[in-house]
Amino acid sequence: MTPPPRWLLALHSSSAELGVGVRRLDGGGSDRIASFPLGRDLSNQLLSCVEQVLPPAHWPELGRLAVATGPGGFTGTRLTVVMARTLAQQLQLPLDGVGSFLLVARRLGLNEPTWLVQELPRRGLVAGLYGPEPPLGGGAGGGEISGAVELLTPRLHADASSLAAIHPAPRRSAEVEVAADVAELLAIAQLAHQGGQPAPWQPVLPLYPTSPVEAS
Repeated sequence: MTPPPRWLLALHSSSAELGVGVRRLDGGGSDRIASFPLGRDLSNQLLSCVEQVLPPAHWPELGRLAVATGPGGFTGTRLTVVMARTLAQQLQLPLDGVGSFLLVARRLGLNEPTWLVQELPRRGLVAGLYGPEPPLGGGAGGGEISGAVELLTPRLHADASSLAAIHPAPRRSAEVEVAADVAELLAIAQLAHQGGQPAPWQPVLPLYPTSPVEAS
């Protein structure tokens, strides 16, 4: 009897829209990707949305997990990261955590160092610096498999002039495109699987460039 396929599940909630994607780890078939404009209702609908894409009966067939770690909303990003960590722990699966800005950088196909920027009204700019993958695949971590490297981790900056003082790179919006970014997340995790890269769940945490303590 042919064993059932092993599945890769990806979650992305770094914007007001939840993205859920599923891919066969053996590369067969086509991706199943769905987006759900949940906003603040994510906490009530997260589980049911995941079940719509991959019914619970197939969860024992999962072979790897991936989750976008932000920057994003404090509650939304935290919920999907917690769910992914819980599944990885309970099912003893590898979990790839990938920054949402890195997914954007890969999708944009950057050919030079570029600031990816997200504006926060009355607070400043969340910005990270990204560039193309080195020609020979040098570097460490996700840069080797993602086609883009993170040169400076996203954090809060006062304004555009503060970015220029650090690096005179052009700026582009870090706007999330949920379905496309979930596809990038699936691709990164599958390449990691094919390369036999370990992915323990413990280090996967949400990225918070702004502090909820300071915001209060």
